[in-house]
Amino acid sequence: MIGISLGFPSGRFHATPWGRHVNEGAPEWPPSPWRFLRALVATWKRKLDDRLGAAEVESLLRPLTVPPHYVLPPATASHTRHFMPWFKKGPQDKTLVFDGFAGLARDARVLLLWPDATLGPLQRDQLELLLRHLNFLGRAEAWCSARLLGEAEAAEAQREVNCRPVTAGTTVADQEVVRVLCADPDTAFGNEHTPKVETVSGRGKARTSVFTPLYDPDWHLCMETLALHQDKWSDPPGSLWVSYARPRHCFKIEPVRHALRSQTTRRLQVARFALDSSVLPLVTETLPVAESARLVLMGIYGRQFPAPDGARGRSPVFSGKAADGRPLEGHGHAYYLPTDEDGDGRLDHLTIIATAGFDQRELKALDLLRELQKRDREASGHPLRVLLLALTTLEECHALPVRPSPVWVSVTPFLAPRHLKKRGTKRDPVEVWNSPPGFLALVLREEMARWLERRPDLAGLSVGQVKIKPCTDEHGAFRLRRGLRPIQFKRFRQKRSDDGGHRPAGAFRIDFGRPVAGPLALGHSAHFGLGLFLPADG
Repeated sequence: MIGISLGFPSGRFHATPWGRHVNEGAPEWPPSPWRFLRALVATWKRKLDDRLGAAEVESLLRPLTVPPHYVLPPATASHTRHFMPWFKKGPQDKTLVFDGFAGLARDARVLLLWPDATLGPLQRDQLELLLRHLNFLGRAEAWCSARLLGEAEAAEAQREVNCRPVTAGTTVADQEVVRVLCADPDTAFGNEHTPKVETVSGRGKARTSVFTPLYDPDWHLCMETLALHQDKWSDPPGSLWVSYARPRHCFKIEPVRHALRSQTTRRLQVARFALDSSVLPLVTETLPVAESARLVLMGIYGRQFPAPDGARGRSPVFSGKAADGRPLEGHGHAYYLPTDEDGDGRLDHLTIIATAGFDQRELKALDLLRELQKRDREASGHPLRVLLLALTTLEECHALPVRPSPVWVSVTPFLAPRHLKKRGTKRDPVEVWNSPPGFLALVLREEMARWLERRPDLAGLSVGQVKIKPCTDEHGAFRLRRGLRPIQFKRFRQKRSDDGGHRPAGAFRIDFGRPVAGPLALGHSAHFGLGLFLPADG
């Protein structure tokens, strides 16, 4: 038995049945085998042509030309309407277009089963390879994830079949009959009607014509829809119509009962944003981007929630300061962490983390965040827009700055949070006086000890168990990701008293010996993205 599972992550299957106009808004349901086989052929030619030959693919698909049985999940027939430019009567002319689709749950699965078909172990591996590379089925917006079912899994699914071919003379109760376009096992791989290119050589009696197939492979399955319409084919060659019985109320909308929301609400601690711009900022702009995020959020909060005396309100979580302007103790207020998560050297995400959590007013301000200001307002540049992706807790967040990892590495410079002490009872060891790397490693270990004290979930882990190693090149100079040096990063904040650019800066690798969850940002300006460590496998 062969079984294939199809999932639609967007919750929609966009496809118009053959012979129907798109503006009828009639979705194809179930997904036709003819469409599915053509999608497999297209996937092979576009992505796996160098790994699978035509003969191998034909041997894989021939068993699938038999009309399959289906397990159809609950679905709804729906559509959207929009006006598209037409230009028939002028530049402003538009036409109304219907986009019909079958809506289903995002985790629902459509199962296709061939009870009498079999494949060898190698063929099953090849079919699984094809299915893994199938990204959409139907129109391009119908994202698809496909996988091959195991033998036992397919046999179990056979008991749930609710859509199958109708044999002559059978009556089906509580079901309706629909036509489904399938492949003809006898002609699907034929070439009687495929287009050919004629090449003529010689003259007179010596004239000969050679016909070369336009398609490779030369199958009816490969014929383009545009060519079929131009040649006025009522049905595609190599196909046949099969009557299927599907549930009569397959598109019935069932009411859903929602559980009452608990009175105890979670304290959300993480806000994830995607950064968008024609030209994204370089990773060396981490500090200015983080400062801009803090400044804009404080402005939004102040305008939305003014103080009783009419002045702008202040959020201790966003600003890191109490009502009287004094810095907050501890590190429960917001960390602004811009990150490059696709490895192209430009910032593409912003994660704002506050272990103390955000209240309802702060959540509203986060929701209103749309664009960040440039550091130099008069400088020319592209606007940096932000898109809210998620609001969640640290326990439920799986983003790169938070997810557990045993090894963490510097992605922005670690700045010393204090200066070298040569006097007093707490003076630093003499061996680090003239060794900036040694001094940085010393203060990093001090920061790590304080960080572990703030993490009750790591009570069994001591700073002595943590391995800290400098990230240096062959010349002994500190190097971060992509070969960047700490000096290339902007390290001065906007406030005049900041001396971050004059402080020693380095890069390190921290090995905890066991998976530890983030965020991990230490040192001077850690709340603004400097001193940020990310998982080594990120």
